[in-house]
Amino acid sequence: MKPINTALCSFGMSGWVFHAPFLQINPSFNFYGVWERSKNLAEQKYSGVKTFRTLEDMLAEDAIELVVVNTPNYTHYEYAKKALEAGKHVVVEKPFTVTVNEGNELIELAGKQNKKLSVYQNRRYDSDYKTIKKVLSQNILGDIVEAELHFDRFKEELSPKLHKEKPGPGSGSLYDLGSHLIDQALQLFGMPETMFADIASFRPRSKVPDYFEIIFFYHDKRVRVKSSYIVREALPGYVFHGLKGSFIKPKTNVQEEMLQAGEIPDTPDWGTEPESERGLLHAEINGKEVREYIESEKGNYNEYYDGIYEAIRNNKPVPVTADDGLKVIKIIEAAYKSNETKKVVDL
Repeated sequence: MKPINTALCSFGMSGWVFHAPFLQINPSFNFYGVWERSKNLAEQKYSGVKTFRTLEDMLAEDAIELVVVNTPNYTHYEYAKKALEAGKHVVVEKPFTVTVNEGNELIELAGKQNKKLSVYQNRRYDSDYKTIKKVLSQNILGDIVEAELHFDRFKEELSPKLHKEKPGPGSGSLYDLGSHLIDQALQLFGMPETMFADIASFRPRSKVPDYFEIIFFYHDKRVRVKSSYIVREALPGYVFHGLKGSFIKPKTNVQEEMLQAGEIPDTPDWGTEPESERGLLHAEINGKEVREYIESEKGNYNEYYDGIYEAIRNNKPVPVTADDGLKVIKIIEAAYKSNETKKVVDL
């Protein structure tokens, strides 16, 4: 096995929490370097990691094969483009880009360069979503007619990360948390035929959207994705109603909490939810009514990086395609159009 020399474009929360721990413990990768403009946080925490003061210096390092673009949303297109032009494989944090045109250009460039391009949709590898996928794949609920996906928080204060609170391209909760919910809805049900969106800001002094609700219209179902920063007592994160039954599951954040606490993601119980977070199944199975709590699947973001290794070394499909990321941006652009016109928009 030849580990993939990998570099991060930043070492803020994303690098510290969501990428570096997995690159460090996964034998398929060598955590090679980080772009840090003034600090040396990565090399202080991880022995042998190289610090680069400019993106250009990092991209000029021939040994680096994979670059993770985990910088503010509005920089994704620019930095991913430079990395691809430098002959690197690229993982882009969600959201993929700010606009559809930017996404299309990156996809075309990756094809010309013959390099892998993937979007880091880590929430596909969370315990709650993996549990939802398993329940739906078993068709216990029958044909789904209604679904809701929530990602709520109570966070009245503004983020200390100024780029998240400053109006501009790619700012606001629809690009941030919405990228997760939209991706999951599209993975479960495909692209809707039409949609309606309501986007607003409710926190005092907030200058960017911190609330959204989108309704996806399919010919046989309705799917809602919703998020607000002013939810002290959250509703279930996932609600599914089908012709044979319902499944209701809390939204959990087990891996992020463990990573924030400094835990290493290589323990036997990694990504395991507490029993209190199990989902409730109420359905008719083989003519018998069943109402019981379902054991949750284990989550593990390392599965994403395992897929990236297979894509680069063995030419397998990337675990999250750039086309998947582009579909999310198409929905976000349509959502802003719907919110502005107060109309249902055709997809």
